[in-house]
Amino acid sequence: MTTNRRWIAAAVATAGVVVGAALYIDELETGHTDGGLPAAPRESASAGQPSAPAEDRCVGTRPAPPDADPDETPLDRTVIRIDKLAAGEHSAVFTGLGVDQDKNAADVWRIPSEGFDTAACDAAEKGVKLRLHAAEVNRKTVDALADRISADMYRWDGTFQLREVGVDERGFVRVGVDDPKKAEPLVKKEFGPRYIKVEHVPQAHAYADAG
Repeated sequence: MTTNRRWIAAAVATAGVVVGAALYIDELETGHTDGGLPAAPRESASAGQPSAPAEDRCVGTRPAPPDADPDETPLDRTVIRIDKLAAGEHSAVFTGLGVDQDKNAADVWRIPSEGFDTAACDAAEKGVKLRLHAAEVNRKTVDALADRISADMYRWDGTFQLREVGVDERGFVRVGVDDPKKAEPLVKKEFGPRYIKVEHVPQAHAYADAG
């Protein structure tokens, strides 16, 4: 299974943005990404075209720590280490991360940086593959953009419904609406044309508490 994106359900009464690069362990346990949305074909952040293959790749050599949690895999620990790098000195270049359990691999999107690439490969535990992809923007920028878009969900009522806002780890914000043809020009006029993908999502349903 491949975990590809960090979706934020902003349906009806909620709106927010997940901050952090590796909030993925629950996804692996439940078998879906944040929001329960299935993986979609890959596209670039700027033009909606298929993304290029990873420009570089390394296989980890770092040994497992002697006090390793038996419930954590080498891939788990690798992603946690990369998350710390992304939240620290390399936050200016980090964009996002996806997990491919089947291939014991992690895909990392970043603004190309020799320092970050070296640190990420050094963080990879023995046997874990890292696939490094070029991005145009860092995670802080797309998180801030998602915050702005989701700040007032109801401002568009009467024109279209803003149903979901989510950050894709490849470096753009997915905006889920009822009518993309109406919504896209308005959203991009308001927030700019870059790093935004507007698409249709079905109406969210509220479920009564069975208890």
